[in-house]
Amino acid sequence: MDFFSLFVLYLIFVLASVVLLCLGAGRNRNFPGRILGGAAQVCSCVVPEWLQRVVQRQVHRLFYARSWVFLALHVILEAAVYSEYTLEIYGYCSELEFSRYQLLLPYVLGSVNMGFFWLCCTTDPGTITTYNQAFYLQVYKYDGVLFHKGRICGTCQTAKPARSKHCGVCDRCVHRFDHHCVWVNNCIGAYNAKYFLVYLITLTLMTVDLAGIITYFLVKVVFLSNMLMGSYLDTQGQEHAVEMLFIIQHLFLTFPRIVFLLGFLIILFLLIGGYTCFVLYLLLRNQTSNEWCKARAQGCLSCLQHVPHHQHIHYQNIYTKGLLANIKEALQPTASLKEKDK
Repeated sequence: MDFFSLFVLYLIFVLASVVLLCLGAGRNRNFPGRILGGAAQVCSCVVPEWLQRVVQRQVHRLFYARSWVFLALHVILEAAVYSEYTLEIYGYCSELEFSRYQLLLPYVLGSVNMGFFWLCCTTDPGTITTYNQAFYLQVYKYDGVLFHKGRICGTCQTAKPARSKHCGVCDRCVHRFDHHCVWVNNCIGAYNAKYFLVYLITLTLMTVDLAGIITYFLVKVVFLSNMLMGSYLDTQGQEHAVEMLFIIQHLFLTFPRIVFLLGFLIILFLLIGGYTCFVLYLLLRNQTSNEWCKARAQGCLSCLQHVPHHQHIHYQNIYTKGLLANIKEALQPTASLKEKDK
């Protein structure tokens, strides 16, 4: 099997694994945990107990406590991409007389992306304390399905406002909680959700722009070298016209880092672009990821308990106010305590 075929199989394996993991996680919130548990049981037969305890502590610290590991990994990956672009791709494209504005656009998008990434990391998502609890209790109504009046947070021992959730990683209740993002080492809530959205959009545009420049560069190399007019000899010595598969494989062997970077950017675009569309969909419905998951779990629970269809609890999003009002609330969330006190 040639090198290009192995690379294609690698891409298919990665994408299939991600899709299966997402589907499984959507049907069962404990799906990833079961996978890790099953893997741990298999490894327990050959791994010493002391090493298992060390690994368990590190995994718990990585996924169930605030950690700078993923944040640092995010910065390292982005730095690696821009290093390859600056040290190799930019020079090749300059020699081929690419537009200066076209080559500088990725840096602009990267700067904007890092700025909103910093805001996601540092902005308070809406921490609920004893001081502001009374205010947040009045912001949203309880829908009686996902959020019930009178519920007490088992950790904070305070009343839970509607649309809030206690984050076990950050150990705090968050107003209009969406999810905890390990990549920004922070919760996404009412006051940094807009920054998170712009961060995702600029990251998606950045991958599209870089992938477009690389693709255009490779296509230009093919045409300038008249590669399409060439031929090659197979193992039997027979001459064949150059095919597209041969050209791609030749480019991979000639520019391995550039082609690998293009494959990485394509995978990143599929993942980040799809997730960005999902976040935009939730924004237009004035719904959080937490509410979306809880609504699906509520419907699955009714089915598992064999509740008659006419007795099913049909969830209805009472927080949507129309398209423009939903966008406005996401960009200008509920007034802060300081604004309320004025």
